[in-house]
Amino acid sequence: MNLLAIESSHTSLSVAVGSGGEVFELCGSEWSRAAETIMPLVQQVLRNSHTEKERLDAVAVSSGPGSFTALRIGMSAAKGIAYGLGIPLVSVPTLPAMAVAAMPYTSAGAIVPFIPSRRGEYYYGCYSRALLEKGMAGDESARGSAEDVVAAACSMGPGTVVTARHAADFSTLPECGEVCFIDASFFSAASLLPEAIRLFGLGSTQSPADASPDYRQMFMPGGRKE
Repeated sequence: MNLLAIESSHTSLSVAVGSGGEVFELCGSEWSRAAETIMPLVQQVLRNSHTEKERLDAVAVSSGPGSFTALRIGMSAAKGIAYGLGIPLVSVPTLPAMAVAAMPYTSAGAIVPFIPSRRGEYYYGCYSRALLEKGMAGDESARGSAEDVVAAACSMGPGTVVTARHAADFSTLPECGEVCFIDASFFSAASLLPEAIRLFGLGSTQSPADASPDYRQMFMPGGRKE
């Protein structure tokens, strides 16, 4: 199948096309201009993969949790492309997708990915490797402090891996001898493709009109977040 994927959940942007068993990917270099550069990146990756947009079967997008602005940019682009082509959209939960992407880089039995939320808080999820391998990990997550992230990882057992996209994200985490830390720079749009293909095969798709980012926080009048 031919699948376009967009990942923009937090401070980075990448697009990928899976076509005929090959993967073609491009990453944005200026996150501050993501809204302007996302469509040119999509057009270029389609050219690089020699895939006409009319041949796409679906558009996959990282659905969150993550940055409000980042998720909105990625989802808006994905919905616009899917709507224009009359094809379904596949929403891929960000945290389990990040955990799956980490598996080739560690033999740990449990993986805890996290993404910055508001100041001093993070979204995180605890995933068993055995369940990830079976596609049964679910999409449960929590939001809490750096101490909460490490405590949750420790509860998964010695050697659990905690992973996030940027080394700076680890700077506020307390030390814990039982937990290992790996940078998730490997997580990108290409990481969404395996789960998107699985979900597409199960019929877990949405019409563009029904899809929305999974912000996992309430936005109150005046711009406040709860």
